Amino acid sequence: MNPTPIQYRQRGMALLVSLVFLLLLTLIGLSSMQSATLQEKMTSSVMLRNQSFQLAEAALRMGENAVQAENYSLPVCSGTTECAPPAESATLTAAGRYASGVTWVAVPGGFYGVQNIGATLTAVNVPVNTSATLYRITAVAVVGNNQRSVVESIYAKY
Repeated sequence: MNPTPIQYRQRGMALLVSLVFLLLLTLIGLSSMQSATLQEKMTSSVMLRNQSFQLAEAALRMGENAVQAENYSLPVCSGTTECAPPAESATLTAAGRYASGVTWVAVPGGFYGVQNIGATLTAVNVPVNTSATLYRITAVAVVGNNQRSVVESIYAKY
């Protein structure tokens, strides 16, 4: 049986349609891969941020435990520079004493620094005229290249 001229014209059409579908599937696949890669990066960033925050919280608790000890004492800070929150917490990379007057202590995953910011005469839920010494505890944790968490608390010691 000899093909008719109409059948000759239809032979390349199936190839063309299948190539168009293949191109569309390739574009959908590339878009999905790009989206998955972006989601993986965002998930990694959130995980590192949470890990950094948890390490900073742990360092803060270690600092509070140190202040809570019976024999802990620290001189009262003097002047605006020493009583302000420590500025070096944004760039801290090593333990030691810095320009703010804070001595940073290294703990697993981060650092903490303590400042004695003075005393208060009355406090909430304690007998009247009870004196409490206030300590500012600042903790820093750095995870990876750019995930830094800084947390701070004021601890009242009676």
